[in-house]
Amino acid sequence: MNNIIELRNEATVLPCTKLSGTLQPPGDKSLSNRVGMLASIGKGISRVQGFLASADCVAVLKAMEALGARTHFDRDGELFIHGTDGRFMSPVGPLDLGNSGTGMRLLAGLLAGSPISATLTGDDSLRGRPMGRIIEPLQAMGARVEALGAKGCAPLRIEGTRLQGITYELPVASAQVKSCCMLAALFAEGATTVVEPAPTRDHTEQVFRHLDLPFSVDANRITVDGFGAAGPPVPSKNWRLPADISSAAFWLVGAAAHRRGALTLKNVGLNPRRTAVIDVLKRMGARIKVTPHKLETTDVEPYGDIRVVSSKLKGTVIGGTEIPNLIDELPILAIAGACADGETVIKDAQELRVKESDRIRAICANLHKLGVAVEEMADGLRIQGPAKPRTRIVLDSGGDHRIAMALAVFALLGEARVTIKRVDCIETSYPGFWNDLSKLGGQVE
Repeated sequence: MNNIIELRNEATVLPCTKLSGTLQPPGDKSLSNRVGMLASIGKGISRVQGFLASADCVAVLKAMEALGARTHFDRDGELFIHGTDGRFMSPVGPLDLGNSGTGMRLLAGLLAGSPISATLTGDDSLRGRPMGRIIEPLQAMGARVEALGAKGCAPLRIEGTRLQGITYELPVASAQVKSCCMLAALFAEGATTVVEPAPTRDHTEQVFRHLDLPFSVDANRITVDGFGAAGPPVPSKNWRLPADISSAAFWLVGAAAHRRGALTLKNVGLNPRRTAVIDVLKRMGARIKVTPHKLETTDVEPYGDIRVVSSKLKGTVIGGTEIPNLIDELPILAIAGACADGETVIKDAQELRVKESDRIRAICANLHKLGVAVEEMADGLRIQGPAKPRTRIVLDSGGDHRIAMALAVFALLGEARVTIKRVDCIETSYPGFWNDLSKLGGQVE
């Protein structure tokens, strides 16, 4: 299986007669990136359990190593990070963040107030994603940052300089832009306040709290007290990261929509800003039970086990303030809509158009090929279910990992062999996806 995927960059998924078992999805991608960065500028050695060793997160670690940190995994998969004690080393050559939009946007914030210069780049997809949304607040703080690509895209050139705290109102709800500003604020003089139009994922706040970094939250205003050019004193810590609910979401939908589905997903992150996908699936009729675990001092966020069984799904409307907290899960929720009775509408999700691909267009194009009644809208899509693939068909992920995995799950539920092109992108977030698919009863050639 792996040879086929590596050499041909495609996989053929067969219908699955039963989707069942127990599984622990991979570590949380968002937390892995944030912990990897901040532990890398800390003092001493930090130990991280549950770090996601995906292509994106490893690219971030390599960038931090180019800035002076040292990292290694032991034979049990635990990560050890030897921090720089806040002293960056000038990198030799550009820092390649691969496909990681989170990595590029957050690292730009971390470096904006440093005394070094660096160029941040990535793959073709990342170099096509807009960076103006972080350049604007960073320049308002006094940063010297420039987009070298067309239309405000990467590569980014950063000339470290002194920063001043500001108050910045986010024009759109974005956890990445908020986090970029919060990281830059650590190296600024005075306080920086970020005002959100709607609540977004708060992983950066949780990591700051775990490190005792000074910040406060007042409704939709997050204020960080700066340390100036010297930067913050970041202690070494032991961390235990939960499994990623964005990865778990593929199996939640798969088991709920399958006629013989019964899964237990272990140690999944239950941060309230990330569990909107569970709320939506329950609204659609999914039978889901969540069992929280007791937290230890090494835990950054709440986590627990999730049990899901075969369910009769019905259509729903997904939009408004819930969108920022399930933006990554919308491709697989579109698949849930295709399997549900009635109409499912996803709206207020223009952000999908500037992800690893134009996900609205990609979802619509592939569902059309599968015979699903779907309408593309400017800010989302309208899906009429239920539908299942019934003929041999070839689909294209467009090089987008979440599109590829969503299509693979839909293929498990149908009655046809579905070939998906460009599946190596899955390595960016879920390296063990195909093994887990097989473990739960699926077949892939």
